[in-house]
Amino acid sequence: MSRGELFSMTDLSNNYTGPVIELRNLCKRFGDHEVLSGINLSVNRGEVVAIIGSSGSGKSTMLRCINLLETPTSGEILYNGKNIQTEIDSIYRYRARVGMVFQQFNLYNNMNALENCVIGQVKVLKRSREEARAIAMEYLDKVGMKQYINAKPAQLSGGQKQRVAIARSLSMSPDVILFDEPTSALDPEMVGEVLSVMKSLAQSGLTMLVVTHEMGFARDVADRVVFMDKGIIEEDNTPEVIFNHPEKERTREFLARVLGN
Repeated sequence: MSRGELFSMTDLSNNYTGPVIELRNLCKRFGDHEVLSGINLSVNRGEVVAIIGSSGSGKSTMLRCINLLETPTSGEILYNGKNIQTEIDSIYRYRARVGMVFQQFNLYNNMNALENCVIGQVKVLKRSREEARAIAMEYLDKVGMKQYINAKPAQLSGGQKQRVAIARSLSMSPDVILFDEPTSALDPEMVGEVLSVMKSLAQSGLTMLVVTHEMGFARDVADRVVFMDKGIIEEDNTPEVIFNHPEKERTREFLARVLGN
């Protein structure tokens, strides 16, 4: 299979103009507990969508379903119009296209920053080590980590580790990156350096879904803000509407609590 192929039935060319990610009536249960209930969401190419809501509202579970780290109970997840559960050839290639940045970085502790960004390219995308190294260096430079390429995770701060994790995801040439509370495990003084990198990625046109408690990022950087509560999408609108004129009472209550209004 060539690097550009992912699905067995159809070549996913960049000519596809519909949503890059689409969720249709997505549900997820853990036992008798329904964590996601009838989620419908579409994300267009180049959009930055911030997902906000209380802990336990289903935000991270939704991202994990999109990346197939969790198997949906029912419903459909489409990537460039194709159902990822029935038309996928390789889950690893899919995850290269739909990258994920985690709260806890998930770096290989026995590898330095550069090797963390090289290994997936070689193993999954079958790039040569020379090509993979050049691409990794480019993205480590972009996130301000070029001088730390030989450092192992234990030698890096939380903010530095998260920037390496972002560079690793970018090195896989993704269509979309899912960010699952990327700053929540960081010391407060390190949050800004990661948000700065994410803001520059948003301005570059990368498609991003960002689960976040950083309301400033959601308000100032996102194209759309999705408010989730108890496993459903309560409100999906522009930052202007969500933060200044929310339509739902539950959205108003949440924002009043987190913003201290």
